[in-house]
Amino acid sequence: MIFKLRHIKYMEERLHRKLDVWKRSILLARKIHEISNKFPTKAHYNLSSQLMNSAISVPSNIAEGAARLGKQEKLHFFNIAQGSLSELDTQIEISHKFNYINKSIYNDLLEEVKIISRQLYGLSRKVKFSK
Repeated sequence: MIFKLRHIKYMEERLHRKLDVWKRSILLARKIHEISNKFPTKAHYNLSSQLMNSAISVPSNIAEGAARLGKQEKLHFFNIAQGSLSELDTQIEISHKFNYINKSIYNDLLEEVKIISRQLYGLSRKVKFSK
């Protein structure tokens, strides 16, 4: 009965919404959306779509991991989020090399990716070493 009550309380709170890394990755997804919508039409269905998919995948996997009860399950989804972040990093690099984003935006986005990666790593360590 205690487990059920805790689970109900958890489901009402949606703990991922309290995570700074989740909040920050939502903001990054919004930035990516705004930037990629300005890409030339020829890049819109390829690179722009890839950017959005990767950016959306990060907070989605953080949320899914946070909702899991088992430590290994949580870590699995946090690792997927890290992988999506690496994909996003690569797509940002390609966007810059193709001159779809300028140096300033490129640097800002990479800084956000770096911060989110550190936060996600910290969250994973916290889960991994929790009792």
